[in-house]
Amino acid sequence: MQHDMQQQHQHQHQQQPHRHPGRRSTVARRGSGRAVVILAATAVALTAAIALAACTGVAPTITRGISALAERPSGDAGDGTTTTTDGAFGSDDGVLEENRCSAYDTDLPAIANLDADLLEAVQQATDAAAQDDIALYVSSGWRSTAYQQHLLDEAILQYGSEAAARQYVATPDGSSHTRGAAVDIGATDADYWLIEHGADYGLCQTYANEIWHFELATVPGGECPELLPDAG
Repeated sequence: MQHDMQQQHQHQHQQQPHRHPGRRSTVARRGSGRAVVILAATAVALTAAIALAACTGVAPTITRGISALAERPSGDAGDGTTTTTDGAFGSDDGVLEENRCSAYDTDLPAIANLDADLLEAVQQATDAAAQDDIALYVSSGWRSTAYQQHLLDEAILQYGSEAAARQYVATPDGSSHTRGAAVDIGATDADYWLIEHGADYGLCQTYANEIWHFELATVPGGECPELLPDAG
């Protein structure tokens, strides 16, 4: 009887599966590691997509040049511009988000459609500003006539009349932006840097009430012409 019980116990012991605790923990760690890698890759992809959308104008439109510096709220760290949104316009119209794109983003119509000499001058200034730890962004460059008209219409609503709006936004026919002959620069520290050094590259502030608006208005190393009071 005792011999039969011993045989039965040995048989049950042989039926039990051989477990590997270490293998399970290794598999779990591998699965966790894969999840971390996937999440990290997803985060990187989303960040890149957001940055691309912002620079190409897929993000809400950022409009420069329809607000006077004097109207900036006290303590505002902005650069005297007004942010507006309108889904009808995008990168094909020259929309850029403020302080996101540089003169080297030539895949964008707002940059690619600039006058070649102006573009080269802004690129040279961008490189020189970087040596002084100043990031020089192009917040607006070439604009379609439809987009320029839209900006003027917005300014009329904001200021109450076309006469007042024209101090900050030109008509499509009169705008240097629709000809690819002007850039709006940000941020504020870059504006002041370019006011001081821009003539070295032929770049000049054009309007007294718009420190961000620059055009190729002199020869490199020359003197900038006297400021016009406004865009009107």
